[in-house]
Amino acid sequence: MSLVVSKKRNGSLFPSLASNFFNTDRFFGPSIIDFDGGLLDPNDSLVVPEANIIENGKDFKIELAAPGLERKDFKVEVQDGVLCISAEKEEEKKEDRENFRRREFSYNSFCRSFTLPDNLVTDKIDAKYENGVLRLSLPF
Repeated sequence: MSLVVSKKRNGSLFPSLASNFFNTDRFFGPSIIDFDGGLLDPNDSLVVPEANIIENGKDFKIELAAPGLERKDFKVEVQDGVLCISAEKEEEKKEDRENFRRREFSYNSFCRSFTLPDNLVTDKIDAKYENGVLRLSLPF
């Protein structure tokens, strides 16, 4: 028995046509913007925690390292045989002084999906978040 894990997308958001169009090698030397490289590569711009998946005789265990979050930030759903683990955290820092005002916003989110085997008991999935690690138990 196995748990099917979704793979991260590979490749950039712009095809090589964009890179060819904006190629400045002919005029200015090496291109400042590399559309085929990592500038807008979703694998580089999104932080998605890696998953440890452990299978034993009675269940699967999934561990996600997601430090800096709280239990309320997570959402765990099962729909059409797919387990979706997501988290969102929004922060705002304000500093008001006599001569200036500073506001900083931060928004972080991720989503991981796993295709579940048919014999999994989805009603008994258990999740715990402790010390920056989300641990799920998926019995079958």
